[in-house]
Amino acid sequence: MTDGSGREPDPDAPRLRSQARRDDPSASFHEHVRAARSELEHQVAHARAEFDQANERLKERTGRDLILAILIGVAIGAVVLACLLFLKSLFVLFALAAVGLGVFELCRALQVADRRVDLIPQLVFAALMIVTGYFADVWVLWVLLFVDVAVVVVWRLVAQMIAKDGRSYGDVLSDVLIGVLVQLYVPFLGALAMVLLRQEGGEWWVLAFIVVAVATDVGAYASGLTFGKHPMAPRISPKKTWEGFGGAVLAALIAGVLLAWLMLGLPWWAGLIIGAVIVGTATAGDLGESMLKRDLGIKDMSSWLPGHGGVLDRLDSILPSAAAMLALYILLTPLGVA
Repeated sequence: MTDGSGREPDPDAPRLRSQARRDDPSASFHEHVRAARSELEHQVAHARAEFDQANERLKERTGRDLILAILIGVAIGAVVLACLLFLKSLFVLFALAAVGLGVFELCRALQVADRRVDLIPQLVFAALMIVTGYFADVWVLWVLLFVDVAVVVVWRLVAQMIAKDGRSYGDVLSDVLIGVLVQLYVPFLGALAMVLLRQEGGEWWVLAFIVVAVATDVGAYASGLTFGKHPMAPRISPKKTWEGFGGAVLAALIAGVLLAWLMLGLPWWAGLIIGAVIVGTATAGDLGESMLKRDLGIKDMSSWLPGHGGVLDRLDSILPSAAAMLALYILLTPLGVA
């Protein structure tokens, strides 16, 4: 048998090439590099496949992309932390964006459910409430709230009169009450967070209640995912369990104690109070929004935050906790606990 050139193949050629590779250190080194690279690529592909399978199992169980949710949560947390630590007035801009988007999401969801909610006054007064909460006295905020409610009510009634679409009195009354509820739920509670922020050392109190609220959410999620068997409120939120609530309580108490001791200058027992109050308000806010979404027939307020849903889906536990933390600040500080 001959090769392409018509010559007989040399039977010693493979042995000679092997001997040449042994004699040439660079060739041997390149072979080792290629082998190591091939093994690394195989290991990376295997690890990626296992990661994708685990992520898919989590998505099937929770209905969310957990990895993406964590990345987005870390990014938002970094922005909040930077604002509060370096220049707390920057947090007002963050609050304006968050509250504005939350109001927009809620109004759109209500409009899809055939509720008449006027977006312009809702957004204008949302911005005014946040700015007033930080820059003006508290009594100005209460006056603005009264004006806010009056304008929202009159705007809806005038708009209904202009429409002349035969809408029933009951539906019109519901529209008016829902419009007021939007302002009380999102902008007013957000403004109370701004009132707390403007206090001396208020940035630490704002950071504390946000951390405890997030710890509550994470504790409930991890514990419910691992041990959850007994539904807590199946008609409102089927995935919430008593085991998850137990994890939320434990996480909130631990976070409260650590933050009170290390950051707020409070004794450890004050941290237990903070943790217990915030876990109550955070859970109530979460269940309240779940009930609202179930009534509207939606899963999330929007899809702006992949893995989380909408902005309001992240604010549901934080907004009522802001009012609770402001009350705790007022109660604890005069007692000389801080």
